[in-house]
Amino acid sequence: MSADGRGALVALRDRREAVIQTLADSFANDVLDMDTLEDRLARAHAAGTVAELDALVVDLEALPAEARRVALDKLSVGAVPDQPRTISAIFSSVERRGAWQVPSALKARSVFGNTELDFRAAQFAAGVTELCVRAVFGNVEIVVPPHLAVEVEGSAVFGNFEQGAHPVADPERPLLRIVGSAVFGNVEVRTMLPGETEADAARRRKRERKELADGGRRALPPRR
Repeated sequence: MSADGRGALVALRDRREAVIQTLADSFANDVLDMDTLEDRLARAHAAGTVAELDALVVDLEALPAEARRVALDKLSVGAVPDQPRTISAIFSSVERRGAWQVPSALKARSVFGNTELDFRAAQFAAGVTELCVRAVFGNVEIVVPPHLAVEVEGSAVFGNFEQGAHPVADPERPLLRIVGSAVFGNVEVRTMLPGETEADAARRRKRERKELADGGRRALPPRR
């Protein structure tokens, strides 16, 4: 790659990270709701130009200095085990969270059970990490931070398998690719901010439902 091409890639990456930070701050300060945040995050990861990224925050006013800033730490990338691993929950519940190492090939299956994988503080191998999931009369819950690029592609039979955007490849940033199936089960990918607990998320969802019921969900200003 030429110096100009590499410089353009770096500029795009830096702007993407800045936009994601702005979106996370806006969500934390109740400027954006969860649906809008997730939609714009998907578009931010898929954006191929700086102009596309700028358009995602043009309608967001600058937050005051005293507003709470979400700390989006750099994704941890390094040498991690490369052999495939399998996480199974069969008539049971399994969780992976905290600063755990994610191999480049990982399988998760849930049969009459529940598997929760929290990647917010995880360390990834460089490049693409493939997560193959299968839920049969069970659930696989996946929690990702806003700045992790994620692809989701799967099938569902009498169940639910979330589909996701296809981000622009960035060889210097990890990409989590989730593939698999759900049969009478559920595969769910949720975006949660660093440090946000399940209780925080539950309170936020309850507040959003109440605002929607009251017809008071906050609307964004028109785009300039």
